[in-house]
Amino acid sequence: MPSDEDEMLRTMGLRSVEDLFADIPPAVRIPKLDLPDGLPEDVVVGRVTSMLAANRTVVDMPTFLGGGSYDHFVPASVRAITSRSEFYTSYTPYQPELSQGLLQALWEYQSLICELTGMDGANTSMYDASTALGEAARMAHRLHGGKTFLIPRALRHNRRAVLANYLVGTGIAVREVEYDRETGMLDLTKLREAVSSDVCGVYTENPNFFGRFEEQLQEIRAATKGIFIVGVNPIAQAVVRPPGDFGADIVLGQGQALGTPMNFGGPLLGIFACRQEHIRKMPGRVIGLTRDVNGHRAFCMTLQTREQHIRREKAMSNICTNESLLAVAAATYLSVLGANGLRRVAADNIRRAKDLAAAIDKIPGFTAPLFRGAHFNEFVVRHKNGYAGVHRALLEKGIHGGLPLTRQLAEMQDAALYATTGRHTPEAVAKLLAALEAVR
Repeated sequence: MPSDEDEMLRTMGLRSVEDLFADIPPAVRIPKLDLPDGLPEDVVVGRVTSMLAANRTVVDMPTFLGGGSYDHFVPASVRAITSRSEFYTSYTPYQPELSQGLLQALWEYQSLICELTGMDGANTSMYDASTALGEAARMAHRLHGGKTFLIPRALRHNRRAVLANYLVGTGIAVREVEYDRETGMLDLTKLREAVSSDVCGVYTENPNFFGRFEEQLQEIRAATKGIFIVGVNPIAQAVVRPPGDFGADIVLGQGQALGTPMNFGGPLLGIFACRQEHIRKMPGRVIGLTRDVNGHRAFCMTLQTREQHIRREKAMSNICTNESLLAVAAATYLSVLGANGLRRVAADNIRRAKDLAAAIDKIPGFTAPLFRGAHFNEFVVRHKNGYAGVHRALLEKGIHGGLPLTRQLAEMQDAALYATTGRHTPEAVAKLLAALEAVR
């Protein structure tokens, strides 16, 4: 008799399971793991553990890599709470009467994000900042109608790539605005030249890709005729005025710094918030506070603008699966630290970056920071003879330096983006400086 697998393949018009992977180029396929068949479980675990030992993590080597994922200290209480089965196994809570604990945690998350950003409403998260940017561009088009979206030329390549993917088929064109070569901030003259009646939205970041605080938010808002979107580092928001004070319509960001380890680059947490008048056009889910039939406080899903919940033509996005567990982690992290604790972390990051940049700048052949002005926890380092050799030399000494910027910006082939956090010990900093001294 044919097996269930045979029947399923025949229904799909396929001859074998391998046909399911025909779209994957042969050059990148892995036929099987490099393990003999039939090994006992304990032997497999040992072999795989040995393979994984080749990886070098922030635990094994000092890492000063900038660019969007940061090694901040995570209190043990955050892991203890997010490891509870009530949160750890929760998916979309389709039955709110059975998920009051999770819904309250997500409601608290939304409230905290609104406080940090100065926005009126926030959703329960996106996948990451890149997908949040893609959704923000589409939302700007829905609100304004224009077909052009402006972004900084100095932008993380992954955000630019995901944005492009999100806009396929929409007819929206992305145009880049140059940065000022002296300050690292957005070039206001170039921005004003790019703005037109067809521009549906303008995106900028504070701090920006170079770690530089964008001190021109008011001027950028004044020059923007469409939807004003600001990307933020949530920890930096503890010591700067929120984007809402400068007239931002949408605020997004990478929430990984709020209680989530680096985890080899994921999963991440996308922050998304907006003004009250735009909430109906916002993707994702919004948790609300209400009363049950007995008059007791209760939580519910107030808004679900997803194609499965409303008419397809009325849907804002097909996004529903989000990062609820990481949103709970962010709410826990912010609650454990409190306002003063978060300000201390932010201020410590600023101080550490300033001190490290000053120390590197004293080494002959290096310039740090490249751009004058206030930075958060990242800054650009330039080496007079190019950076590729510096990067290799640091790796040979067991140090991961900054992010080489050649792939990001062609004119930055002699520069790298460095980041520092409270996890960098004096010994790690001293090791980095000594290695840079040896390079010159």
